[in-house]
Amino acid sequence: MDPCFFHIDVNSAFLSWTAVDRLAHGDTVDLREVPSIIGGDQSSRHGIVLAKSIPAKKYHIETAEPIVNAFKKYPDLIMAPPDMKLYHRMSKQMMDYLHSFTDDIEQASVDEVYLDFAPIAHLYESPLSFANMIRETIYSKFGFTVNVGISDVKVLAKMASDFTKPNKTHTLYRSEIKEKMWPLPVGDLFLCGKSAQATLKKLEINTIGDLATANPDVLNSHLKSMGALLQNFANGIDDSVVNTQEREAKGIGNSTTGSHDITTKEEASKVIYSLCESVSLRLKKAGFLAGSVTVEIKYADFKSFSHQTGLERPIYTAKALHEAAMPLFDALWNQSPIRLLGVRATKLVSEDEPMQLSLFDDCFSIDNSSGQKSIADDLKEKKLESALSSIRDKYGKNAIRKGM
Repeated sequence: MDPCFFHIDVNSAFLSWTAVDRLAHGDTVDLREVPSIIGGDQSSRHGIVLAKSIPAKKYHIETAEPIVNAFKKYPDLIMAPPDMKLYHRMSKQMMDYLHSFTDDIEQASVDEVYLDFAPIAHLYESPLSFANMIRETIYSKFGFTVNVGISDVKVLAKMASDFTKPNKTHTLYRSEIKEKMWPLPVGDLFLCGKSAQATLKKLEINTIGDLATANPDVLNSHLKSMGALLQNFANGIDDSVVNTQEREAKGIGNSTTGSHDITTKEEASKVIYSLCESVSLRLKKAGFLAGSVTVEIKYADFKSFSHQTGLERPIYTAKALHEAAMPLFDALWNQSPIRLLGVRATKLVSEDEPMQLSLFDDCFSIDNSSGQKSIADDLKEKKLESALSSIRDKYGKNAIRKGM
């Protein structure tokens, strides 16, 4: 069968799960049917809107906006506090159910799942019938609803699940993008944040179709690598696959949630370098090199996104990991405040495994006019990293740091 991806997204997850739990404990008001939100401190009304009901949308209440603003829009808004233990429990129930069909599943966040349907397609009548069965069973078993997006491209499955809600199944195959996706506002495109939208508006690029057919050189001059990524998505170009939990378990990674949201690339780069140092040390101790690097970003609304790249040859030094990670960060970041950053090394190989050299590798000269790293450069860098690791092992991880 041709590639077929599902994106399964819980409708207003935090609010839906809170509503289901309250109804199970005798509450007579279904939060999903009235203007309501999940937010922070109920007494002081501090914090941001984490989730909203569909009736709340009528008052233009938005996820991630300050709670105080939401109450100005509708003073009779019902607010409930978040319950992360409940949410993880409900998420696990859904994941366990989906794993009863296949292990080709990638959990993108607590309420979002990608599923590779192709390996099990022969067992079911069609992708649409399987999606509807999943959607209806989740509602009957657990009491909450999901949207299911179906496509031959992973990013388009994500886009399809964001169409009309709640409790719907939508398709968005590459053959359908001109009809179903190109007329939409450019802000509806996956990863097109407010900053990118503002830039595109200045360029008179208002719809996804406008972006799909725009001059690539103009996009690059204004949005750098993000412009190319967004234009690829607008044209249904995405070669990413479902990263199963089994494959992820073979990686070594680290993440951090800061005391405050990260708002600049400079600050993010320093945090990512620190994470790379930690991952590098763990790789060295385990005796592995990384054949691929993944960067994760979690925003203030708790939505997580990740991007992965393969490497020409395996690496382990913090500098090399950082150099691989930053282009991924550039492609992912939509200029919104960042709550969490993560770096993961995957496709691990033993450091003793023979390394295949490129025809362009220069084993003898450190001075390389092409700008590509030579084997000598790598050896020099590894010796430096080894010396730094030894000092940290003896005197603590903060005993010495490399300048940025």
